[in-house]
Amino acid sequence: MEESVRAQNFNEQFERLYEQYADDVLRMAYFYLADRHKAEDVCQDVFVKLYTHGEAIAPGREKAWLLRVTVNCCRDLWRGAWLKRVVLGSPSLDIMPSQDESIEQREEKAELMRAIQKLPASFRETILLHYYQGMGISEIAQMLNLPEGTISSRLSRARKKLEVLLKEEATGE
Repeated sequence: MEESVRAQNFNEQFERLYEQYADDVLRMAYFYLADRHKAEDVCQDVFVKLYTHGEAIAPGREKAWLLRVTVNCCRDLWRGAWLKRVVLGSPSLDIMPSQDESIEQREEKAELMRAIQKLPASFRETILLHYYQGMGISEIAQMLNLPEGTISSRLSRARKKLEVLLKEEATGE
């Protein structure tokens, strides 16, 4: 009896976490990989891992755990030889458009995403966690097991590099 109650509580918690964080996981994977189908695969993998390892996650740390697993799954995909040969050189970037965005807003988002994709992986990761997931420097540092100074430095350098990339794109260089 106690085992079935525990299983039911775990299933309820899993469903709550899925409803609460699935969009964040999908967005993070999508921004990292720039491919909707691969992002959906990563999202599914992340929640399978949550289901199989979920009881070991400290309460209140679920989002950080999910995003860390998402980043690791994305890194694994980027390391794959097939992906490096086929996708990395691809100039196209499929942006997840919102229905109420103007064409101009969609183009600005596309420009920004193209610039983000040109950043080194460590900068791209930091930008995505900070701006798209709303995580603070200390949260990112804890999640990536790095000093806060390193994250702050990466964020600063990533912003400068993004500024240069966006100016180059605007001037057509």
